[in-house]
Amino acid sequence: MECCCEKMKIRDEGEKKLLLNRLSRIEGQIRGIKGMVERDAYCADIITQVAAVDAALASFNKEILSAHINSCVAEDIKEGNTEKTDELIALLGKLIK
Repeated sequence: MECCCEKMKIRDEGEKKLLLNRLSRIEGQIRGIKGMVERDAYCADIITQVAAVDAALASFNKEILSAHINSCVAEDIKEGNTEKTDELIALLGKLIK
């Protein structure tokens, strides 16, 4: 994993493919929920599917956060900088509400 400046992250093709596949599955779940609403599905069934999407997004977030910590943040710490650690603290504040 390589970090670069200008707030970009160069991902290897394997990592990118895994992330995009996960997002495609989540997108499909969202389309499924939309279809349920259009078909007047039972509320509890829709809520169950929304909970599944929430879990999928949380899992995606964990994957991205892990990659960020293991590459960008770790590199920043090794160089004695605190910019990425400060950013990480702010990110964790957004995730832990």
